[in-house]
Amino acid sequence: MAKPFQFKSFTVHQDRCAMKIGTDGVLLGAWATLDHRPFSILDIGAGTGVVALMLAQRSMAEVIDAIEIDDAAYEQCVDNFEGSPWGDRLFCYHAALQEFAEEIDDTYDLIVSNPPFYTEDYKTDNTQRDLARFSDAMPFHHLTQSVGKLLSETGKFVVIIPYKDEKDCLDHAAAEGLFANRILRVRGHETADLKRSLIAFSFEKTTVVEEELVIETSRHAYTEDYKKLTKDFYLKM
Repeated sequence: MAKPFQFKSFTVHQDRCAMKIGTDGVLLGAWATLDHRPFSILDIGAGTGVVALMLAQRSMAEVIDAIEIDDAAYEQCVDNFEGSPWGDRLFCYHAALQEFAEEIDDTYDLIVSNPPFYTEDYKTDNTQRDLARFSDAMPFHHLTQSVGKLLSETGKFVVIIPYKDEKDCLDHAAAEGLFANRILRVRGHETADLKRSLIAFSFEKTTVVEEELVIETSRHAYTEDYKKLTKDFYLKM
């Protein structure tokens, strides 16, 4: 059974979630833009709720909503929210994204997503994990269309995706009038291929600030940049 993940200020239980806590969610929660001081935040595809919990720790946002379609992950997310120091600001909806986007009249100042994105052609024997991993559970155009409806005029949308899907994501976002403002490209170690892209979008066209992050110098030896980004969360940083 997956053990609870202990962060500095909160604990995340993950035994009922197909997708366990990984570097992607932590990167997103630590890097997402908060300079515009969002009043309301939405986490799309919340899983354990870790990204929303990190944003609750980092921000003064009064409304932090999450949506999760998987039954077991939804229940786990609710429990993790209720067990956290910010339970009064966190709420999880059990819904599909498109249905949620059609029914909700509110907009959000910050939307984040660590979407299910396995575009490879194989599936495993674990259906729950496949649903969490495969992009047919949430294609980019569904994500960007819904964000186009749910994001406030001055809001930011931040996503983490495979580096190889970066252009595809930028194209789908542009179709909704969303422009990349910041991009952080991530590689595991200095000689590794680029693996992930974190992109911050808004409805405002700006010069794109592009940066790169290397996670490790060797196994479990983290770079200063990665430590600086995650130090408020990981116990060992």
